[in-house]
Amino acid sequence: MSAMAALPPDGVAAQSILDEIAAMRAADHPTHGGRLFAYVYDPGLADLDALTAAAHALASPVNGLDPTAFPSLLTMENALVGAASTLLGGGRESTVVGNLTSGGTESLILALKSARDAHADVPDPTLVLPGTAHPSFFKAAQYLRVRPVVVPISAATLRPSVSQIEAAITDNTVLVACSAPAYPYGLVDPVAQIAAVAASRAVRCHVDACFGGWTLPYLRRLGIDVPPFDFSVPGVSSISVDLHKYAYAPKGVSVLLHRSDDLRAPQYFAYAGWPGYTVVNPTITSTRSGGPIAAAYATLRHLGDSGYLRLASLTWQAVRTLAGAISTVDGLRLVAEPESTVVSFTSSDEGLDLFVLADELASRGWHTQPQLALPPGSAAAPEGLARSIHMTVTASVAGQLRSFEADLTAAVSAARAQGPLVVDASLRELAAALTPEQLTLDTVAALAVGLGFALEATPGAATPLPARRAGINALVEAAAPPVREALFSAFLRLLQRPTYA
Repeated sequence: MSAMAALPPDGVAAQSILDEIAAMRAADHPTHGGRLFAYVYDPGLADLDALTAAAHALASPVNGLDPTAFPSLLTMENALVGAASTLLGGGRESTVVGNLTSGGTESLILALKSARDAHADVPDPTLVLPGTAHPSFFKAAQYLRVRPVVVPISAATLRPSVSQIEAAITDNTVLVACSAPAYPYGLVDPVAQIAAVAASRAVRCHVDACFGGWTLPYLRRLGIDVPPFDFSVPGVSSISVDLHKYAYAPKGVSVLLHRSDDLRAPQYFAYAGWPGYTVVNPTITSTRSGGPIAAAYATLRHLGDSGYLRLASLTWQAVRTLAGAISTVDGLRLVAEPESTVVSFTSSDEGLDLFVLADELASRGWHTQPQLALPPGSAAAPEGLARSIHMTVTASVAGQLRSFEADLTAAVSAARAQGPLVVDASLRELAAALTPEQLTLDTVAALAVGLGFALEATPGAATPLPARRAGINALVEAAAPPVREALFSAFLRLLQRPTYA
């Protein structure tokens, strides 16, 4: 039976289904072992998967829609929110409240919704945010019809100017956002100063700590100089932190915290004007599976405070070792000294192509995340930003450092031997001249096939991307950001099509 036949004429044996899924999973990047520097968070603990799977199974039939019907989820949710509040400057004596969401994106949407709905009289609500803010803020703004006002970052500091943020705040601003840290380079925004200028204008300030909120407090306890970013900072009105990142819980669980219940109140949706039951939702979803909540609860209970401190120590050691190894390579330089759990580097040598290097590392089993250059004049960084490689470092990387250093040396030598990738001039000119309107599905399909994409491959058989992607990255980098958005959207639309037996 083909794996594509999700609804076969007759039922399939349980073990056969599990074998099908395992075969499909074989094409995925490795989620364990410290060789994937994006998307997943691996603590390197052999017993944790079994525990969280068992906890998930115990609570997966339970629906968080009605906590009075299933009080187990209410108990676990309140405990998780309390743990996050305590870690992030709230705690028992504070007025901090919060809820669990499905992930950072939902947390950011709800933070913006709460701010917007608290000022329903504002005719053209705006969201002020730095150029390094996560795209989920822009998604939230699009969904909620709030206008984003981007404050550019400096190419020198990779942070926004506080005075420019203050200047961007108007009577229509409902929320100011900042990051702790921002994802691309792992740098913490000047939260205290940003929150102060927001408070001076009576505007809410949300700290996106989805990525690093669970590690920064532990890094501070280890003696690392972590700037203030949590509820200890006056003017911070809400914080989001993902438990499925550095709390190492399975996906997807995030926490959205508000400094007070009054600030949280507009987050809720309630409706009683129909014949059915009264619907009350604190989050975007109504039905919520208890599985992820129980799995997160089990993770935090199992690891405990001392466990997270140890994992943070391992992670920081790995960060420092990786940064040191990269700094010693001729032609590579750190984008910035690491402040959190990110190592980001670029090339200072025209003979060392970062995209080729990423391919060479991938061929040796190391999956990094190339970040395309931003052209001068972009809203996020008017001076432009060079391409870079992003590495999200987790505790499991600590056991792989010697192997990575050796493979990095070999990959750099191989990339130098190949030389910089040369993209056909006519293709580069075409990419630079394209407009989003020109990118029809047929055009993108033809381009994808020409670049080696497997659009017609059997789902699960292999990745649709070619093994080496330097040429694709270089070609896409030549296009303006709006064209990149249209290109990737169309490509995903081509991939996400129904399959039939």
